[in-house]
Amino acid sequence: MSVEVVIEDKRWEAAGLERLAGRAVEGVFARLGLDPDVWEVVVLGADDARVAELNGQFRGKAQATNVLSWPSEERGAGTPGTDPDPPAGNPELGDIALAWETCAREAAEQGKTEEQHFLHLIVHGVLHLLGYDHVREGDGDLMESHETAILAALGVPDPYD
Repeated sequence: MSVEVVIEDKRWEAAGLERLAGRAVEGVFARLGLDPDVWEVVVLGADDARVAELNGQFRGKAQATNVLSWPSEERGAGTPGTDPDPPAGNPELGDIALAWETCAREAAEQGKTEEQHFLHLIVHGVLHLLGYDHVREGDGDLMESHETAILAALGVPDPYD
């Protein structure tokens, strides 16, 4: 499995982002039956200022958010509430960026460990790279069910409880 981790904020290094990203991506691939030797994901560990800059540049919202994702190509299900087709072709699924202050604050506010919350956000971002979303009716429920199953396999309690 190829997970490239880019650390711009050293707090991510101390939190073990490389290990967490590997676990999260492996969990997603296992759940969806994807060969981990084929697909590539990049995870950026940054601070709120950097993620706000990226969010402004790519989404027109110059504010920090917990996780951003950039799929390498457009993916998605044709019918709401159904799984997208498995990726084909380009082995690079895309990039994810995490904002330290926002992610750490959310974990504390939600009474979760940072590790549990970070795993959840990486899983969430990878599912976005694969075409899952939570915009249309039914898609959010499907995405959430995959997230909870993947996290349960990783020993993380249901984040939506």
